Amino acid sequence: MIERIIKSSLESFNLNIPGTAYYDPQLGSLAQYYKEQLNSKYWVAVNKQNEVVGGVGITSLGQERGICELQKLYITPEAQGKGLAKDLMKVALEFAKEHYTHCYLETLKKLQTANLLYIKLGFQQLDRPLNGSEHNATDAWFLKDLSN
Repeated sequence: MIERIIKSSLESFNLNIPGTAYYDPQLGSLAQYYKEQLNSKYWVAVNKQNEVVGGVGITSLGQERGICELQKLYITPEAQGKGLAKDLMKVALEFAKEHYTHCYLETLKKLQTANLLYIKLGFQQLDRPLNGSEHNATDAWFLKDLSN
């Protein structure tokens, strides 16, 4: 279900292109993927009908010590605008604080609403991606110090 949400969201922005999460090989098995990674986790949100309406993940950023990556934050259109992305991020960041000193994320400038949320939650915009980035189609990168 989360794979469909991720792909539909990317399609809605014409971002079903190489270099985005659209082509990540683990999309069909996110639960297994995050379970196999050290200090990693993926959360899903469900509505009152017990339908999956969004999700977010935390995992280490390649070989960067102490840095995790907030990944695959996607919400269905019906569930957007209700604070769900913010709630998911807060849960993910609390988990991240237990294992990492910084949290990185990559996105696109055209996703303005998401970028404003990241800034509101204390992320600082970077000029370039950190080493270990898998998505070369992104053009906006953020980092949050988890110690404060």
